[in-house]
Amino acid sequence: MDAQPTVALMYKEESVLRWIHLRSRLMVRSQLPGSSIPGMFPNMLPFAVGQFNPLVMQPQAMTQQATRHARRVYVGGLPPSANEQSVAIYFNQVMAAIGGNTAGPGDAVLNVYINHDKKFAFVEMRSVEEASNAMALDGILFEGAPVKVRRPTDYNPSLAAALGPSQPSSNLNLAAVGLTPGSAGGLEGPDRIFVGGLPYYFTEAQVRELLESFGPLRGFDLVKDRETGNSKGYAFCVYQDLNVTDIACAALNGIKMGDKTLTVRRANQGSAQPRPEQESILLQAQQQVQLQKLVYQVGALPTKVVCLTQVVTADELKDDEEYEDIMEDMRLEAGKYGNLVKVVIPRPHPSGEPVSGVGKVFLEYADVDGSTKAKTAMHGRKFGGNPVVAVFYPENKFADEDYDAAA
Repeated sequence: MDAQPTVALMYKEESVLRWIHLRSRLMVRSQLPGSSIPGMFPNMLPFAVGQFNPLVMQPQAMTQQATRHARRVYVGGLPPSANEQSVAIYFNQVMAAIGGNTAGPGDAVLNVYINHDKKFAFVEMRSVEEASNAMALDGILFEGAPVKVRRPTDYNPSLAAALGPSQPSSNLNLAAVGLTPGSAGGLEGPDRIFVGGLPYYFTEAQVRELLESFGPLRGFDLVKDRETGNSKGYAFCVYQDLNVTDIACAALNGIKMGDKTLTVRRANQGSAQPRPEQESILLQAQQQVQLQKLVYQVGALPTKVVCLTQVVTADELKDDEEYEDIMEDMRLEAGKYGNLVKVVIPRPHPSGEPVSGVGKVFLEYADVDGSTKAKTAMHGRKFGGNPVVAVFYPENKFADEDYDAAA
């Protein structure tokens, strides 16, 4: 009567012993170089006898490899003091602060690789969604210096779209880390514009001024060399009003700037044509671009002379009394910005002979500081309903009374 329970007990004990033996062998294997099996140890204890399957974790490992390009984040502009640990700790903290951890409790960062020579890092997040949320951290201060947060070069948007969100969540609390919505993550998506062929001497302010002819920007980045800080001649931007994206591309593409020709298009596709209802806006935009083109071709480098256009008309200059009033007004206004040396306003000749520079106002200052302040203050101001265009003018041309150089 007692034989069956005894046999069953012995069989159960033998099964347990086999399990313990198998587990001990796997523990030894896991400690040998190159012999570890992902997911096998130490997560084996919860499995019951007979349920253990050494292949059970392989699909997860394959999934992690497949999503790696969408889970990695490029961080550029790191200070020399940065290391793997400090970068991981920092991004874990800021991700938690903005509410970007969506994969559950714990840290968002799995791994960090730093290239100290080029001052950048690859930060691997635990989920695709968290990597997309990290895009909102572009421009955040790390150890007092702003860093760039971008997608790595192996990022494939079409593949990533099937793996999870490709844009940061709209519910992130960016204010918690000193960022504002729109400045971060603003350079991602189908409406991002590539602006190439920029003259290298263009400043960020000049490029922004040119682009903002079409409306305010949501995001802007003039790409610079990491070592020298000089412009690389291209930039990216996104407009707040996405409807002007194609208008800006059509108006700016092919424009000559000095010895360069602009290439302007959506960053992820070829050039697109504006819709019929956008044609009138495009015409106005092209006219504005021509004014900006004049500004940058002639007035890019500071001089002591400022040339104003769209201030006076030829008819206003014919009457002597009115001409003197205009001269006096210009002396008073221009004198606010520095030591004004001379004011020249060319007048039409009574005989009707052509006179160079009619319709322009020239302001000569004692130094570049005064002319720079005047140009900054006067450019764009409305005069007679028209926006004034202020540019620096070549000093040698002005001295030779050649007033047509900016035409």
